[in-house]
Amino acid sequence: MKIVRVDSEVDDITYGVVEPEGIRLYRGTPFVAWEPTETVVDWTEARLLAPVIPTKIVAVAKNYVEHAAEVGGTVPDQPVIFVKPPTTVIGPLQAIRLPAESNRVDHEAELAVVIGKVTRNVDIEDVGPYILGYTAANDVTARDLQVPGDRFGRAKTFDTFCPLGPAIDTDLDPNEGLSIICRVNGEIRQTGSTNDMVFGIGTLVSFISSIMTLLPGDVILTGTPSGIGPIEAGDRVEVEVEGVGILVNPVIG
Repeated sequence: MKIVRVDSEVDDITYGVVEPEGIRLYRGTPFVAWEPTETVVDWTEARLLAPVIPTKIVAVAKNYVEHAAEVGGTVPDQPVIFVKPPTTVIGPLQAIRLPAESNRVDHEAELAVVIGKVTRNVDIEDVGPYILGYTAANDVTARDLQVPGDRFGRAKTFDTFCPLGPAIDTDLDPNEGLSIICRVNGEIRQTGSTNDMVFGIGTLVSFISSIMTLLPGDVILTGTPSGIGPIEAGDRVEVEVEGVGILVNPVIG
């Protein structure tokens, strides 16, 4: 199942499910109680939004060996995490805004985990039922603002620095080696596979939930493959996660 959040001509902002003939609108949310309506809207009648608005985004650093090397350093012994605020979230076709304070802003294509219910102190082997599904993400980073003592603060938390979408796929299995691709203006910049993660999904959810309670709709960014690079005003950035679709965002100054 592919879950989307849309602003449609029929029913303002609501959740829906992708069907062959269009998007079936639902009442409620996939996190509490929802049910299908009789309304199916055409893609031309709906604007895709970020598929979820989390209370927090927990991101993982250096979860791919080659990326850890390209930013300097080695893979940590346990996950290194940081938090991005919900104000960083934008959806498909919304613009990434480059902050005036930075002279280099990078793309970071990632698989994102969407939490389905309250998650606290969950064992690795038990995380499955706590995950609603997966989506694509871009952990946009002002690279030149990553300074000693503030590696994951200001550089990661500007508004628009967490594009998500286009859908939440509830049937994916990251253990099958899903491909992750980033393109800028059609040129491939990053390629990777979820099989290359140092810490798998179970480990990440268990580790994070031992530190903080994850709420329905919260998002975990699972790390980026190597190949990060700068984006500039006028660029078109695509993050493709196998099975999810392609998240497209323009870049503006």
